[in-house]
Amino acid sequence: MKKIIFTENAPAPIGPYNQAVLKGNTLYTSGQIAINSSTGELVSTNIETETKQVMQNMKGVLEAAGMTFENVVKSTIFIMNMNDFGTINTVYGSYFNEKTAPARETVQVVCLPKNANVEISMIAIL
Repeated sequence: MKKIIFTENAPAPIGPYNQAVLKGNTLYTSGQIAINSSTGELVSTNIETETKQVMQNMKGVLEAAGMTFENVVKSTIFIMNMNDFGTINTVYGSYFNEKTAPARETVQVVCLPKNANVEISMIAIL
């Protein structure tokens, strides 16, 4: 049976999906964009601040499932502009131990919800 994961430390879903689903010992997260869960507003001052908010949202989801970034085995990063890759990579990398970092792909896309510049989803295992 699957367990729905919800936390107020990440934006509430705005459609027919959940922040994350735990099935067995595997957590599947929905993509997070830089919405501040307290204000409901997109944090888009610059790509560094936006990426930090995304990672803080993801941290909240992981913690709600009893996990940390060390449990993450796979990440997907969607970005609007590949020129932002370096900055996004630096912020993202600060949340992981480089020796145990997860597998990952980064994909440039045409558009993201709320015109965000970055969205990240993860798979984690207990």
